[in-house]
Amino acid sequence: MNEPRPALDIRALMKQHAGRNYELHSEHVNPANVRTLRTIGFDRCYVRAEGPCLWDVEGTKYLDFLSGYGVFSLGRNHPEVRRVLTDFLNADYPSLVKMEAPLLSGLLAQELKKRMPNQLDMVFFTNSGTEGVETAIKYAKCATGKPAILHCQKSFHGLTYGALSLNGDESFREGFGPFMPDCRKIPFNDLEALEKELHKGDVAGFIVEPVQGKGVNLPAPGYLRDAAALCRKHGALFIDDEVQSGMGRTGRFLAIEHEGDVDPDIVILSKALSGGFVPVGAVLCKKWIHEKVFSSMSRSVVHSATFSQGSFAMAAGLAALDVIDRHGLVQKAEHFGNRLGEGLRAMIPRYEFLKEVRWRGLMIGIEFGSPKSLTLKAAWALMHKLDKSLFPQAAIMPLLDKHHIITQVAGHNIDVIKLLPPLIISEEDVQWFLKGFEDVLAGMHKFPGPAWDVIADIGRMTVTGRAR
Repeated sequence: MNEPRPALDIRALMKQHAGRNYELHSEHVNPANVRTLRTIGFDRCYVRAEGPCLWDVEGTKYLDFLSGYGVFSLGRNHPEVRRVLTDFLNADYPSLVKMEAPLLSGLLAQELKKRMPNQLDMVFFTNSGTEGVETAIKYAKCATGKPAILHCQKSFHGLTYGALSLNGDESFREGFGPFMPDCRKIPFNDLEALEKELHKGDVAGFIVEPVQGKGVNLPAPGYLRDAAALCRKHGALFIDDEVQSGMGRTGRFLAIEHEGDVDPDIVILSKALSGGFVPVGAVLCKKWIHEKVFSSMSRSVVHSATFSQGSFAMAAGLAALDVIDRHGLVQKAEHFGNRLGEGLRAMIPRYEFLKEVRWRGLMIGIEFGSPKSLTLKAAWALMHKLDKSLFPQAAIMPLLDKHHIITQVAGHNIDVIKLLPPLIISEEDVQWFLKGFEDVLAGMHKFPGPAWDVIADIGRMTVTGRAR
């Protein structure tokens, strides 16, 4: 008889294979993504995380201003959330019994409702923001009896089929059509276009990000408030997608609160809701909508998900809300967002490529534009001829390589860098970023120079790769 294999030692396994990330992904997961990360120099192997920082296999410390696309608003491995989850696991408490009403989901729903700017009565828990969007689509159609959903140009609401049908970026949609019918796209910040579509009488709902994630585009003053009023006038639901902008990121618990008195019918939350420990999302809606969907005992589970209301996720959500409240993280997001935004804006007169800085709290967009001097203008034109998404790489690559700061390009074919720092950053972190970014800007304004050589090489590789 063979001896039983030793039980899994996860720490030993991670240590044994440290540094093999990209080899394993090339063979088993996503080789195209590996090629992309290697091309732009982002092929680091991170082995430790704490607060706003990561450490790679070589011991180098990085400042994470991407925070998992906003998932780690509390920083990574927050000790207070981890303590709550450890206590929960040690309690041997049941989860996902299914034929019961779980305690912790009721408590988390109660806490989320307290933080809404209007009367939202019922909560459905999901495993992601995208699932929240799918839920909102179903709710809107069922509650109104109408087929159409409106969304905005440059919108991003997820990549499952229904959510992809509402995606305003064609680069995500290519190859996956035909899409869900009766999904219509309108310009962001255009009330006239919204009313024109609503006037057709077939619109179930209008879904909008109060700050667009792709490009960090801000609403015009009053736009969201007036859009909600138009929806109500025409019998459509106003759906507030706060997956990235919610949970305090913009200096309010919901970004829509910057508009003052807005009355959304549905609010979608996710990303930061668990403090980054477990996938979870929530959809809050008015009671009449809920009662249209779950209209009888026979329809009491007409919308559900296997892992919805898992007790571990609910405990994480309760802990995350507690940390946000006790540490004043909503207020800190506003303070440090202004510190970063104003510090970046002050650089505009000194650097030709820097066009505009937009922010709400710690959701920040840095936009580049064509310079005035002839030499730099020629370099700008060359980069955009090679690839319209190429220029911002001249900033994010040296930010990572030289200054060990993680950022991202804010979308396809736009010259915008997006910052999503954790809400727990310090003044020291702000200065780390501002000094590093200004050094990178100075290098970008030296043409020819090392930054341009690297970008030109990447452009040629991109073109060659597409030619294949």
